[in-house]
Amino acid sequence: MTPRRERALLQAAVAIVCIVPMVVSTLGIVRGAVWLQPAPATDLDSHFRYLSGIFLVMGIAFVTCIPAIESKTARFRLLGAMVVGGGLARLVSLGSVGVPSAGHVTGLGIELIVVPLLLLWQTRIARRYRDAAAT
Repeated sequence: MTPRRERALLQAAVAIVCIVPMVVSTLGIVRGAVWLQPAPATDLDSHFRYLSGIFLVMGIAFVTCIPAIESKTARFRLLGAMVVGGGLARLVSLGSVGVPSAGHVTGLGIELIVVPLLLLWQTRIARRYRDAAAT
């Protein structure tokens, strides 16, 4: 597969994966924690909407990596580390409180499996482009 074709596939994969956090975070901002828990405490709802806002901006930041993904390694890794860190925190919750709903388990899979694989793939693409430019 050519580097250009592989780059296009990575760009498409990142775009598709970005749909999930952008939709979920927007719902979190608009609806608050009520879609997860009827009548949430005011502080819980406030914190939930705050984190949803951060999550939305992270999704937007990932989207900004797509056009020149081969040259956005530092940004892509930082964003990926933030997602994996959140996934590890979610894993702590799973171990201490119990298994969450299916949607959150899906999020955990994206955070701890899909994102690390995308990070590795982006590293490969960046290396291939760097090596091609050096020759």
